Amino acid sequence: MALRTHITERQRRLGSELRKLREAAGMSVNAASARIGMGAAHLSHVEAARTAISADRLTALLYAYDVRSEPYAEALAAMSESDGKGWWTEYRKDLPQHTLDLAELESRATGIQSYETLLIPGLLQTEAYMRALFHSSRPGASPAEIETLVGYRRARQQIVADDSRTTVHAVIHEAALRITVGSAGVMREQLTHLVRAAQRTGTTIQILPFDAGARAWFGTPLLVLGSVAPGLETVMLEHPAAPLLLGDDESIARYKSTFDSLSRNSLPAVTADGRPGSHEQRDSWGLIHHILYTY
Repeated sequence: MALRTHITERQRRLGSELRKLREAAGMSVNAASARIGMGAAHLSHVEAARTAISADRLTALLYAYDVRSEPYAEALAAMSESDGKGWWTEYRKDLPQHTLDLAELESRATGIQSYETLLIPGLLQTEAYMRALFHSSRPGASPAEIETLVGYRRARQQIVADDSRTTVHAVIHEAALRITVGSAGVMREQLTHLVRAAQRTGTTIQILPFDAGARAWFGTPLLVLGSVAPGLETVMLEHPAAPLLLGDDESIARYKSTFDSLSRNSLPAVTADGRPGSHEQRDSWGLIHHILYTY
C-alpha cells in the first residue's frame, strides 16, 4: 500500500468526512474496517488522506455508516474518484499546493461567496490591476514569476465567464475601491470592470461602505465555496503564511452567517439599470461611480 507524499485539500477533506461519519456512527476503526474487509491500518491511512479507497469499499463504508443522502454520497464518490487534474496541473512546479487547492475547490463549487477588505477579489481583477498588485507585493519576483501569477489568476477567472454554472457573490469593502493599486488609470479600469462584471447572470457585487460602521466590519477576507451536497462546503480564511481551509459544520455555519450579515449591511447590489430614478437610493452602483470619478 503506497502512501502519498503530497496531500491535496480534496483528499484531506474526503478523509476527514469519512472519519466524521465513522465517529457519528459510533464505530471504531477496527469495527468499521472489519465490516468492509479492510485492514484497520488501511482505513486509518484513508482517513488521514495518505492513501485512496476503492469505489466499492467507499460504497460499503457509507452503507455501514447509514449515509442516506444521495447527493452527499455521490459527492464523496466524486471526490474519491477524481484524479485532481485540471488546468491548474500545469502550475504544479511553480505554485504552492494551497494555491492549486483553491483552483480545484473553485472548479467543484456550485457557488462562491467572497468578502474582501482591502483589495478587489482575485476573480474580479483586471489584468492591469493584478500585474500592479503582484509587482508591488512581490518586489523580488522575476518577470517570468509575475507572468506565472497573472496566468494562474486569469485562468481562475473562467469561473466568472458567461457560460459558467458557478454563481459568484462578492462583498467588497469601500476601502478596496479607494486604495490605489498601480495608478489612477488602473483603478478607473478596475472600477469600470466591476460594473460590467455585475452584468453577468450569476454574479452579484455589493459594496460595504465605511459608514456601515465597526459593527458591520469583519477583518479577515474570506471565501465560502458551495457544494452540491450540504455539509461539504469549504471556508477559506486568508492568513499571511497560507490560507486556512475549514470544513467542519460549526465553521461552515459560522462563516455563512458572517457573510450573510456582511451582505445585509452592504449597499444594494450593482445593477446596470439606466432608467430614470433607478439609482435614486444609495446603492453599490452609485458608490462605485462616485469613487470612479475621484481618480
